Amino acid sequence: MDNMQDAQRRLTELEIKASFTEDLLDQLNLTIYRQQEQIDGLVRQVAQLRQQSADPAAGGARNLRDELPPHY
Repeated sequence: MDNMQDAQRRLTELEIKASFTEDLLDQLNLTIYRQQEQIDGLVRQVAQLRQQSADPAAGGARNLRDELPPHY
């Protein structure tokens, strides 16, 4: 009878651990999903910035020599 109670207790503990593990997995999946959304947004922003810097009408790349103070 003692073995039966011990097995039942161990089974209950395993079920609890499995439940917590499933919850943790769901949270991690949600975190990864949100991070991927942020990464995608940042990639789009970088692409837009690259496009703007390559566009001569948007000011283009500036030469630092043109920005030197007159006393140089």
